[in-house]
Amino acid sequence: MRRPLQILTAITFVTWVGARVTAVALPLVALAETGEAWATGLVGGMSGLPLLTVGWWGRGLRERLVSGRALAVVMLVQVAGLAIVPVAALVGHVGAVSLCASGLVTGVAGALLGPAERALVADLADAGRHRPDGSGGTAARWLAWQDLAHRVSMIFAPPLGAWLVVAWGAEPLLWCQAAVVLAAAAAMRGVPRAEGRAPARGEAARGEAVRSEAEPTAVLAVLRAHPQVAVGIVAAGVGGLCWFGFSLGLAVLGVEHGMPGALVAAGMSGYGATSVAASLAAPLVVDRLPRLATAVGTWAVLGLSFAALPAVVPSVAGVALVSAVGGLATPFGIAALNALISEQTSGPERRAAFTAETVLHSGGASLGLLVGGAVIGWVGAGSVLVVVGGVQVLVAGVGLLAARALGARGRATAEVPAAAVSG
Repeated sequence: MRRPLQILTAITFVTWVGARVTAVALPLVALAETGEAWATGLVGGMSGLPLLTVGWWGRGLRERLVSGRALAVVMLVQVAGLAIVPVAALVGHVGAVSLCASGLVTGVAGALLGPAERALVADLADAGRHRPDGSGGTAARWLAWQDLAHRVSMIFAPPLGAWLVVAWGAEPLLWCQAAVVLAAAAAMRGVPRAEGRAPARGEAARGEAVRSEAEPTAVLAVLRAHPQVAVGIVAAGVGGLCWFGFSLGLAVLGVEHGMPGALVAAGMSGYGATSVAASLAAPLVVDRLPRLATAVGTWAVLGLSFAALPAVVPSVAGVALVSAVGGLATPFGIAALNALISEQTSGPERRAAFTAETVLHSGGASLGLLVGGAVIGWVGAGSVLVVVGGVQVLVAGVGLLAARALGARGRATAEVPAAAVSG
């Protein structure tokens, strides 16, 4: 199982590099072809709509995405969406319709692909561990490697995209991204369906798996059935929602102190450098991390770093250092949450849980950016950073207490039938 897992990790890296390069080129094409600044964000804005609603429309689809062949089909849909804008530019008809269509199609594919890839990684790793040779490693470790591939692309792909725009032009980069995803789809076909992807959990668990195959699994039902997973996902969702305080808040503070761009650049650089370094270590230690405490506690660390930023402004070095603390913690939290999902769920439940994680975290980040500017303009950037930092700390504390109470209630419920049988 090691080779399919390596292929999946490589595909994650290549496609994310292409996506981040395209993020540089696409607004330039939209601006050049339409002459309207508002059109530059249409693709990104429209692609967020399928993500926010995938828990509803994707119920029947996500449970079919259990092999590389199935994921390759979704990637072909993504290629079609990516090709809409360069094809429209070729014929001279880039406008709001083509930009919105591209965003919707790629958004549909992306909303399905992210959770499905993580679930398939966990399936294959589980199957490898149950083989006689124990090949493959744990799901937690492979998911951490996948997160590393994602974060590494975040560091060098945007400047690479800027350089390629100068060297090649923006439109050729859009064609390159479509070709990259097409090649990745071809490689994805070599990833098999995991054999025995659901671990043995007794006859009752197998019966539940059969029922869930016949009837799409609701995301909320999965979260109610697994309170620890729910707490971890909600904490990640709140972290995504609060991200605007960091990115937009530092940008506004830089302008207020006569340093436009300097503070946000320092914060992003400090956060990015340590998050990549932590991602290198996460696969090596994730199997020894306490799952829920790490998944929730790291968001509290990020919140504390947000709340501390106004105290060090306008020091560029101070902002970079405080941001680095948050970046150092976050990858361990994401690795622990992915491990928690992969260990407590399987089959359709696993896919529903990963979908919930994607919707709440990425969707929360999009929503925060959408309303964040108005919030900062109303109460001020420094106050927003303190508030969103405090919110993350509060959610982490409440989440841990709630998970402990729910866990104790579950143990008490389980002990009642056992006592009745023994009596």
